[in-house]
Amino acid sequence: MTVDSPDPFSSLDEDAALRMILEGTATETGENFFVSLVENLAKALGTEGAWVTEYFPEKRRLRGLAFLMNGEWVHNYEFDIAGTPCETVIDRSRLVHFPDRLLDLYPGDPGLREKGFVSYLGVPLLDVGGKCLGHMAVVDSRPMPEEPRAIALFQIFAERAAAELQRLRAESEVRQREEKLSRLFDSAMDAIIELDQNLHVTRINSAAEKLFECDGCHLLQQQLCQRLDDESRNKLAHLKQELDSRPKGQRYLWIPGGLTAHREDGSVFPAEATLSRFEMERQPFYTLILRNVRDRLEAEKRIRTLAAETEYLKEELEELRSDHEVIGTSAGIQALLKDVEQVGPTEASVLIYGETGTGKELVARAVHNASPRRENPLVKVNCAAIPSALMESEFFGHEKGAFTGATGQREGRFALAAGGTIFLDEVGELPIDLQAKLLRVLQEGEFEAVGSSQTRKVDVRVVAATNRDLEQAAQAGTFREDLYYRLNVFPMALPPLREREDDIVLLASTFAKRFAEKMGKNPPEISAECQRRLKSYDWPGNVRELQNVIERALITSQDGRLNLDRALPATERGDAACEGVPSENGSGQVQTMEELQQRERANIILALEQSAWRVSGQNGAAALLGINPSTLNSRMKSLGIERPR
Repeated sequence: MTVDSPDPFSSLDEDAALRMILEGTATETGENFFVSLVENLAKALGTEGAWVTEYFPEKRRLRGLAFLMNGEWVHNYEFDIAGTPCETVIDRSRLVHFPDRLLDLYPGDPGLREKGFVSYLGVPLLDVGGKCLGHMAVVDSRPMPEEPRAIALFQIFAERAAAELQRLRAESEVRQREEKLSRLFDSAMDAIIELDQNLHVTRINSAAEKLFECDGCHLLQQQLCQRLDDESRNKLAHLKQELDSRPKGQRYLWIPGGLTAHREDGSVFPAEATLSRFEMERQPFYTLILRNVRDRLEAEKRIRTLAAETEYLKEELEELRSDHEVIGTSAGIQALLKDVEQVGPTEASVLIYGETGTGKELVARAVHNASPRRENPLVKVNCAAIPSALMESEFFGHEKGAFTGATGQREGRFALAAGGTIFLDEVGELPIDLQAKLLRVLQEGEFEAVGSSQTRKVDVRVVAATNRDLEQAAQAGTFREDLYYRLNVFPMALPPLREREDDIVLLASTFAKRFAEKMGKNPPEISAECQRRLKSYDWPGNVRELQNVIERALITSQDGRLNLDRALPATERGDAACEGVPSENGSGQVQTMEELQQRERANIILALEQSAWRVSGQNGAAALLGINPSTLNSRMKSLGIERPR
């Protein structure tokens, strides 16, 4: 630079300047490129100041990429363009030349006044779309007259600066995109695995490392098939071939049934999976996305369990609302309650003996409520009401597809009773093959659901009930002897109602008050005659039959008194016998009690034969006869009716 020359451009050597541009910037990039460019620009044009800046439109500020002033570099220089000649360059997006009198045009620019600059030449640095990336300028304390050669050379320098700045911007955007993609890749919840054409792992994200519980370096360059079971390995290879044959735009698919993989420690996990194909440098690559579904399956299983428990709890609440409890002052009931008090706090298995309708379930509930398990469920199973083909599923649950109709996974009663008590009513009706599995639960505390090979542990207390002589059944071979002894740890005998004469009126009064409250009636009076008739009846259906009789009597009651005329069976009423019951042929001859029982027996057998000896259910014999299944079981026992073998 020749300061004593009349103007900066007077000593311009165009050829030398071009060589400086080429030689000074040929091997430089980035910051070094701009430093070399500005240095050679100041030398070529002979100016006191030269710079290249980057523009930030949101702030309307310029930041110096290389800023040379009077032979000294100004570092980290940034300024607001308002009120400066640079503002004119940026806003007009064209070359701006002020040959002289610069301070008169921009009196508010402190930098110009401080340095005494009077001339300015600036040009915007534009990208291919015309967007302003920055600007390049030279200033001097001497006038800069119009000089086409100098301006042409200046624009050549500017084009080089714009090209490099645009390259740096593009490079920065690529780095930002790659960084965003990398963050997206690594922050994904699902495991993402990149595979080459031989299914070797070339890249994995953090979720994949977590899923496989290993460092990513251990998986890289491994063949993924080493981490899959045989079925999944074959499936993945087949789907890869299918993707290779698909046209572009369709090279992705959902893997039906997912994949099963294993970790370093050998633990296995199921995963939903998708596979897609892409190409890079004409080489195929595959993206496998895995999602561990074990947690979801466990959550769904827990939801099903909670839903089933909710249904049981609803039933429990209904039972509790009914205020069911063991009622009685007779010696037999008091002894029974003493047994409940003694055995309740223990973990011993309880076997309750009693005829149908005596209240065995109430005793089981009393045992449960007296135990430390009272806060956990009491789950009930009526072994006589469930078809034998479904009994195992009812006990232990089943997996989806375990048998025809198993459209989903289901928890069994033992799983629902975990931590609580399971009450097996009519346990003597269990099929012999299921008795062995029940014995295993009692002995080992474990079972397998139908269709599953996974053994599950369970902690339950078993309370069973029966109206059969299990000891005799064990001797006859119809009930496992070892199971009998497991259940019969603490036997409890529940007396029939006919042996509790002192409790009949007390129970009748309790039932009458309960049903009167439900019906919105006043509690009826039980007259001395009604008490006599109630006590004189044999009650083959026990407490349950008494409950039904009182409810019927209350429905037909008048003047606040029970009406037993239609409520008690005809076998109790002497007036029925006196009036003469018509025989089958319509005659008015009186029939003996034995004849009536024979007719009743024949009618029950006919109903059983029509229902294929099915007692309960919609098409069972009890429904045909219009009576309760437990009452029918009691009458069958009283009349000696057994299913033909």
